[in-house]
Amino acid sequence: SARKCFSTNLLPTSARIFGALKISGLHFLASLGVAALVAIFVFGVWYPFPYRELSGGRDLFWLVVSVDVICGPLLTLVLFNPQKPKRELLFDLSCVGVVQFLALAYGLFTVWVARPLYLVHEVDRFKVITASDIDVGELKNLPEDIHPKLFSGPNVVGIRDPRNAEERSKILFESLQGGRDFGERPEFYEKYEGEVQKKSMLRARKLEEFLKEEEIVKQFGSHDIKQLYYLPVVARQDWIAVLDGNGGIVGF
Repeated sequence: SARKCFSTNLLPTSARIFGALKISGLHFLASLGVAALVAIFVFGVWYPFPYRELSGGRDLFWLVVSVDVICGPLLTLVLFNPQKPKRELLFDLSCVGVVQFLALAYGLFTVWVARPLYLVHEVDRFKVITASDIDVGELKNLPEDIHPKLFSGPNVVGIRDPRNAEERSKILFESLQGGRDFGERPEFYEKYEGEVQKKSMLRARKLEEFLKEEEIVKQFGSHDIKQLYYLPVVARQDWIAVLDGNGGIVGF
């Protein structure tokens, strides 16, 4: 009787566990593959170096994706049973797939909202501006070459001076009231080139004052280190932008 009990109870349970582990493992590998493809796009387009560190996008992405990759296969492990009717099994796995897809979509939406749109030069610094920092509706009037696009990374822009006393008073009043910073106003953006680019040199300081010569040579040896300058970058982490003699960004 003991042998009969063992054969009728334990073996089916073992078969169910091994079957569930096999399907769950395949689901996990498939989820990793999807996560890798998504990571290539996110870090290659929305968060290119160094913005994945500057904006905290790397940590946010891996948090979202890790939860999704782990929870999907775990649900499969719990629900899969080869003894279930095929229709019921298909329904269960479809539900897991839908839940996992929705979770991934929501996570990517969160990453999308937090993505950096601009690196803005503000007098004596650069500031990373994310999609959540500005009113996206104000972007429609920007020139095409600095308008954010789905398949492009952050744009580097400068800020024009107020055109009249009315604009100047509006900015000053809103700033005193705790409103938006100058860099969060897309209507003042202009492409970072030419004279706009050279304005950054008015407050830039020699890179030699910040880094030792051997560190500069190691990272920027292809440039004349005597003609390298820097400005701080305001973001989630403290970085500096390294500039050449014309204000062009050569690295971070």
